[in-house]
Formats: sequence, structure tokens, C-alpha cells
Amino acid sequence: MAQSQPAATPEVVVKGAPPKKEAKPEPKPEAKATETGVPVPSVTVAGERPTNRIDRQVYDVKSDVGSTNGTAADALNNVPSVAVDPDGTVTLRGSSNVQILVDGKPSAMMQGDNRGATLNAMAADDIESVEVINNPGAQFGNEGGGGPILNLVMRRNRKPGGFATINANGGKDGRYNSAVSGSYNEGAWGYQGGINVRHDGRNSTGSTVRDRINPVTGAAEHSTQDSTSKGLNDSVGLNGTVSYNLGAQDTLTASANYTARGNDQKSSEHYATANGAATISDYLRTTQREGDSKSYSWGARWDHKGDAPGESLKTDLRVSSTDNDSDTNYSNAYTVRPFNAPSDRSRLSNDTSTRIVDLTGDYERNIAGGSAKLGYKVANTKSSFDTQYVDINPATLSETVNPSRTNRFNLDETTIALYGSYQMRLNDRWGALAGLRAEHTGMDIEQITSGIAARNSYINYIPSFFATYKVSETANMRFSYAHRIRRPMANDLNPYVVYRDEFNVSSGNPMLKPAKTGSFEVGYETRFGTLETNLRAYYRDESDTIVERSTFISPTVLLTTRENGGTSHSSGLEFTVSGKLTPSLTLNTSGNLARSELTSRDLTGADVTRNASSLSGRARLNYQLDSATQLQAMLQMQGKTLTGQGYREPNRTLNLSMRHALTPQLNLVMNVTDVLDKNKMATVIDTPLLKESTIRRFDGRVFYVGLSYRIGGAASSAERGEQQFQGPRPGQGPGGPPRGDGPGPGF
Repeated sequence: MAQSQPAATPEVVVKGAPPKKEAKPEPKPEAKATETGVPVPSVTVAGERPTNRIDRQVYDVKSDVGSTNGTAADALNNVPSVAVDPDGTVTLRGSSNVQILVDGKPSAMMQGDNRGATLNAMAADDIESVEVINNPGAQFGNEGGGGPILNLVMRRNRKPGGFATINANGGKDGRYNSAVSGSYNEGAWGYQGGINVRHDGRNSTGSTVRDRINPVTGAAEHSTQDSTSKGLNDSVGLNGTVSYNLGAQDTLTASANYTARGNDQKSSEHYATANGAATISDYLRTTQREGDSKSYSWGARWDHKGDAPGESLKTDLRVSSTDNDSDTNYSNAYTVRPFNAPSDRSRLSNDTSTRIVDLTGDYERNIAGGSAKLGYKVANTKSSFDTQYVDINPATLSETVNPSRTNRFNLDETTIALYGSYQMRLNDRWGALAGLRAEHTGMDIEQITSGIAARNSYINYIPSFFATYKVSETANMRFSYAHRIRRPMANDLNPYVVYRDEFNVSSGNPMLKPAKTGSFEVGYETRFGTLETNLRAYYRDESDTIVERSTFISPTVLLTTRENGGTSHSSGLEFTVSGKLTPSLTLNTSGNLARSELTSRDLTGADVTRNASSLSGRARLNYQLDSATQLQAMLQMQGKTLTGQGYREPNRTLNLSMRHALTPQLNLVMNVTDVLDKNKMATVIDTPLLKESTIRRFDGRVFYVGLSYRIGGAASSAERGEQQFQGPRPGQGPGGPPRGDGPGPGF
């Protein structure tokens, strides 16, 4: 898989180094230098205005008012059609089947349950841009489950000399975060690094109401679960990059980062079950969890520019690992003790780890008026799960392992892939990019507790095609098609029944097959006066869809597992409108009108087809109060989303921000998230044998105030609070603005 780079990022020669070989000059949009020193299209309203490339949309998030005290989850929530809930679950166009890459590469920190915690700990200020790749091309693999890609492009300062920023912020209930980052470039050497600390989190309350219908008598067994959860956690992150120019044609780069975060939490749950007028159970459970997570990654890269036009060779090795440990203690106080009641005291120990080794190579050169690219990938992912549940005797404090809730599971997955693509300008109006990827996957599954071992392997051929058409000087059309697979993740494959709480257990399915997806998209982008508009219509069809299915394994315990559940379809219209309404007021708005259909199996085993229409969107207004003060308001609305046997209800939030320049180097920043305190997660299961509704609410209204200080260089327009809105127009030519490392002549 090729490493992805920010759109329109030109090559920058490090001061004092021998000049690099110049590619054929290409027209470039008007640009201004940012605080990183890298010329990019000047726009300070982040996250909404795209810089389109032939195969993706790129959204600038580095200048967002809230980036100095926000997280990566906050940054993603500013991107059209992307939503991140308080648990860190990411959806794109209503689907949670999303890969998240870092600088174009997979990371163990973005796999499985690690993803949410990582996004809520990573500083938004470290991110340069977010690339949305709804139809990934041949250079992208299917790790992380497959599906659309969100690529986090991290900040890189290539400006000669020294530069640093210091951010410090405090918030409600003792929350705080701070970060220091800097860079120094001189001669052939370049250095960049940073450290950030955060004390943050979201307390929550929850309520679940469930009615199980007896298929014979029609009687309903009614149960409720009410919960509260509290816990703010600490995290620290360090990162560093060193680059060295060997000469005019070769550059070596080494990078490393380390993240540690806490996982402590206190909660209480009240369980009650009734059969008609008779109370079957009524008790209170208190929970205290202590744990931590540690992640690291390191990488080495060699970039070589050849003598032939457009010739380059890139070799990239990335290694990442994450380890999560936690001990959870339970205590039950019974009012009405149920049959087969849980022990009064128990403890759950979890140890999960993931390690990814990823090696890629890419060769590119101009051939026959276009650009050809060949690449390979060799990757190995090892996932390990070790869960131990013990019952504790209250009198003697002796511990007994509960075999029904204890398991160990390993997954070893190896991927070998080859791909090729060719991009060219067909004429003055048409540009095209076509590619094909061949991917072999081998999986070794080992359920250690049960002594079960299995192996699965398959080969997939993944084609993709993109085209652009220049309608006029101010309008482009874009077309794309991609065939993808969605591989099951490690949690999806583990067959052991995992205890969640007294009413819920879950298990994976080692017999899962990859889901197959075909996706088509057509887009139209133009400009009306000061407003830039993008309209995209899309259609996605999936077979062997991996869906959740719930079944009762006892009168009160619901087992949720996964299976290949038939087919799903989704389609919709997505739009963005960005620009200045007045010299002081800038509008950025986006929306997604979607239609989805999902076929899955209910509790009786019958196939059920459900569909839903939803409207999601966000509107951002930025107002330049004066030369030093910028105000921002953003309303986010998430529409109805289908799940395996039900749906997730709509949700909305309103955030307010302010940035005020005290001096050219010092800024005051204030943010209030979820001003209306409406943030919630509400899900519904509605089947003939099960009716369930769950609502979780969070202390979303959080206030942050802080300072950002800049050392070195001239203040950027974003830091002065000025509103600029310039850059490439949609009619610049097939494929949009030139790419910094692009494979073709200006598209």
C-alpha cells in the first residue's frame, strides 16, 4: 500500500542540501504559508472545505479554532459525513465499516477497541489534514476490515530554522491538556517532535428496557438496567521524526511515537427482572476497573528520485504495537436473588495486544503521456486476547476460576499484495486513473481455551477506476468505482462466549467470510460567486454482509454474535457548500441524505429486510469580530442508522469556540462542546421476540479555556484570527489541483 500524502503539498528543499531534481513545472493555486511553513491553499475554516483529488477529498483541519485543545475525535467530527460518538466509534455515511490510517499506513492503535481510546487521546493539533477515501484505489489494502478510509495526515514542518508551539488548556471538572511541539531544519538534517498530556473523559448514565416475548404464550418477561459510570483518565504521547538528505535524489526518514493512557472507571448498575407481577431478580452491582494501555510505533523510509521523468522509488517499513491491561472488580448486593445468581464478588482480568509489521514498496514513472505505478505489500498482524474471570468467596477471599467466562484466543494474519495503476490525462477535459490489486490473505485462528485451531486463506482481485471531466472553467465532474472486501476482525472471529454484564454476552464466529462490496460514485463541483459547492451521488452494494444477531441463551441472558447475513445496500446524496457570505462571515455546511437497506436474521432465524432514510449534516459559521477575534458555532446532526436487528436514533450537538490574539504569538482559545447538553446514544431492537431500547447520556457540555504560544517564524493568518478563503477552484482541470507527489500531469 502506497503512503498517502497531503494534497497540493509541494516538495520543499531543506536549506543547505543539494537541490533535488525538479519535476516538470505545473501550475499551482495561490497559496500562503501556514504556521508549519508549508505552502497550502489558504483557508482557516477547517474541516469543511475540500481540496479534491481524483480519488479522494482532503479536508484541512489544522486551523480549526478548537484544535489547540481538541482531540482527533473532535477533528474527525468536523469532516463532512464523518461522526465520532463519545465511545470513539467512527462512522462514515452512517457505516461503521471504516479503516483509519495514519500517514497512509495501518496502525495497531487504530485497530479494534484501541481505536476509540486513541482518537480521544490524540491531540487534534498534531493533524494536518484528513483524507476521505470513499472508494479506495488499488494501492490501498483491506487491513482493519476493509471499506472506506479516513487517512490522518500528520503535521510535518519543512521550513528551515527552528519553530515551536506551546498549548495549555483547562476545563470543567479538573480536565486539562497541554502540548509542546517543535521542529528544526538545517542543511541536510530535519528534526521534529512533540509531547502532549491530557486528563479527560466522559461520565455517562444509561438505561435499558427489554421485553422478551414468549413465542408460545405471547407473555413478555420485562427487565431493566440502569447505570452510571465515572472516570477521567490520564494520557501522555511522545513523537519524533528525523530526516536526512543523502543527496539530490535520496532521503532517509525515521519516526517513532509512544502513547500511554489510563483505563480506570467506577460504575454501578441496577438490574431488575419481572414476569408479570412477580419479581424474578432485583440487585445492585458496583464495578471498579483499573487498567492502562501502552502503544508504540516506529518506522523507516527511503525515498529515491530517479533520472527518468516522474521516476521515484519509495520503501517504507512500519511496526506498531499496543497492549491493554485491566482488572475489574464486581460486587453484588441482592434485594431479590435470582436463580443461578452471580457470586457476591468477582474479578475480571483482561490482557489484549496487537502487533502490526507493514512493509511496502512503490515504483512510479511517466510512461506514454501518463504515470504508471507498481507496488507491493507484505504485512503481518498478530492479535492476542487473554480473559480470566474468577469468583471470590466473601468469607475466605479465596478465588475460583470461572471456566465459562475465561478464555484465551490468538489470531495471526498475513497479507501479501501486488498492485498496479495507470493515470493519465486523456485530453483537455478528461483524466482517468485505473488500477488492479491482487491480495492473498492467510489466517491462523487458535482458540487456546477450547483447544480449537483453524486456518483460512483466500485470494482477492480488487479493481478500481476513477475519472474526471472538466465541464467548464469553474466546474468539474468526478466518477469512481471500486470493488472491495471487508475482512472480519479478530473480535469477530473469536468463538468463545465473552461476558459483558448480567444480561448480555457476546461471541465471534470463526466461520465468517469476507463481505464483498461494489461502490460507485459520481460528483459535481462548481463555484457560485464566493461559494464553492460539491454534490456527490453514491451507491454501495454489499454481499455476505457481516451483521450482528442476538439470541437468548437463558430466560434473561442475550447472546450477540456475528454472521454473514445476506445483503445490504446504501445510496445517497452528499453535499458541501463553503465560502464567505460577507467579508466577516464564513459559512461551511455539509449534508448527507441517505437511504439504506439491510437483510439480517431475527431471533427465529428468519431473514428480515429493513430500510431507513436519514438526513445527517453540519453547519459551521465563523465570524470575524475584529482583527484579533474569531467566533465559531457548529451544529452537528446525525441521522438514523440501521444496525443488525434495529436502528440507532438521530443525535445532534452544538459547539461554540472563540480565538483571540493577545499578541502576534500568543492566542487565547475557548471552547464549549455540546452547549445544549443533548448528546446521547439511543439504540432500538424491534423484532417479534425481542423489544429493547437503550439510552446513554454523557456529560457533553464541557468548557475549555487555554493559551497557545508560538516561538519562531511569522504569525500565520489563522493565529491572527484573519479569515482567508482562497485556493484552487473546481475548474482548474481534470482531477483538481496538482499533487505534490502526484503520479500524473497536474491531476
